[in-house]
Amino acid sequence: MTQERANKVGFETRAIHAGYEPDAMTGAVNPPIYASSTYKQDGVGGLRGGYEYSRSANPTRTALEGALAAVEDGEKGFAFASGLAAEDAIIRALTAPGDHVVIPDDAYGGTFRLFDKVAKLWGTAYTPAPVADTDAVAAAIEPGRTKLVWVETPTNPMLTIGDIEALATVAHDAGALLVVDNTFASPYLQQPLTLGADVVVHSTTKYVGGHSDVVGGAVVVRDLDLAEKIGFHQNAMGAVAGPFDAFLTHRGLKTLGVRMDRHCDNAEKIVEFLDGDPRVAEVIYPGLAAHPGHEVAARQMKRFGGMISFRVAGGLEQALAVCERADVFTLGESLGGVESLIEHPGKMTHASVAGTDLEVPDDLIRLSVGIETVEDLVADLDRALG
Repeated sequence: MTQERANKVGFETRAIHAGYEPDAMTGAVNPPIYASSTYKQDGVGGLRGGYEYSRSANPTRTALEGALAAVEDGEKGFAFASGLAAEDAIIRALTAPGDHVVIPDDAYGGTFRLFDKVAKLWGTAYTPAPVADTDAVAAAIEPGRTKLVWVETPTNPMLTIGDIEALATVAHDAGALLVVDNTFASPYLQQPLTLGADVVVHSTTKYVGGHSDVVGGAVVVRDLDLAEKIGFHQNAMGAVAGPFDAFLTHRGLKTLGVRMDRHCDNAEKIVEFLDGDPRVAEVIYPGLAAHPGHEVAARQMKRFGGMISFRVAGGLEQALAVCERADVFTLGESLGGVESLIEHPGKMTHASVAGTDLEVPDDLIRLSVGIETVEDLVADLDRALG
């Protein structure tokens, strides 16, 4: 399906058909796995379809990148070996030593580590700011020095909501670009580029892949100048998705819409169970009317997602006990797969922010709600809460 045609059809149609036409020779409806590192040239410099070496381009990866661009309503997509590889390419392509970035004050621990332990040593400074407070984000910008405003919405793990349109205005007024990590929402629930963002980044390991069987990352942009910079660094740095990983990620993307609807259905029923339970001190979910970002989330998201965070009555020891007692919910890091996961952010995914301004509460539990029978999930949490 051509990019022009993809812009005129629905999300599920784009996810299934964009980026690839059935194979001309065999009619295969799925992109073949091109397990080739190099390609025969028709004379010196005579490339077939632009392929010369698979770090630079691989047909299986090309199909995935076209589909990623289509579902995010972008012009160009790039597939990486991991979400952090995608983030690193953005930082190196769009900042230089001496530049400054505003990041979320409850960012994913790996993102914080990348800025604090890698980018900072390279010379790119950062300031955390609450993404829900547009004025605070604006205040954190250093005029003439801030090149990126980096936003997660919903954030990980506190599920804070940032107003993408408002944040885009703040960033652009300061001469900066808005980068949105869209991993938690997925392209099905939220499309930041249509709301004014300049760059979208994903850990495709999560909802896009959707089956906990492949690690990957993605960057999508509309502006072709940005695309050229990202593409150069993708090739120059080489942290690309291999053909097998690209195939699995593309296969997962095709069912993203139907999976996300089930993730959301299940999450809403679990929130209903948790909300008001005396064993639970607080439920954090953008779909709740009491959530501070509910109205913004309702405006910029199709639904409210499959991620739930909650704080238990009983503190750290009870939080750890709940995680250990869960059975249908698997104790593990990551998120967005068909299976439900439970974790303790303070000691698992966000251990790297312990002792910093980004430290998360020690009584916090994060759920990635899968697509199992929801009654089984509710019963499992009921048992785990004791």
